[in-house]
Parts: sequence; C-alpha cells; structure tokens
Amino acid sequence: MNTGKVKFFNGTKGFGFISDDESGKEYFVHSSGLIDEIREDDAVTFELTEGKKGLNAVNVKLA
Repeated sequence: MNTGKVKFFNGTKGFGFISDDESGKEYFVHSSGLIDEIREDDAVTFELTEGKKGLNAVNVKLA
C-alpha cells in the first residue's frame, strides 16, 4: 500500500493526480478507483495498477 497526497482532483470530471510520498512521482486517479471521497491536499493510501497510459492509483482511501 502506497501513501501520498492528492495534488489535484476534479470531482466534476472524475479524475485527478496523487503524488507518492516516497518516490515523488505523480499517478493518475479516476473516480472509479476511489473508495473514499477525496479532495486536494488529502493524505491517502492507494495501490497501483497498469492503465492505458501508465500506472494508475486504485483503491484510494483517506489515510
């Protein structure tokens, strides 16, 4: 389980980006991969899965 911070999330369009605490890399997140509702600057835990354009954050929960 990775930990990170929500860098950007557009609830209307249902997508955003999470910055990983350890690597500093940013990962795409779609509303279909959320367990909890998230907002910008929320601390979260997440898993990574291969998407069409690279790794996506899934099973995203508030930390």
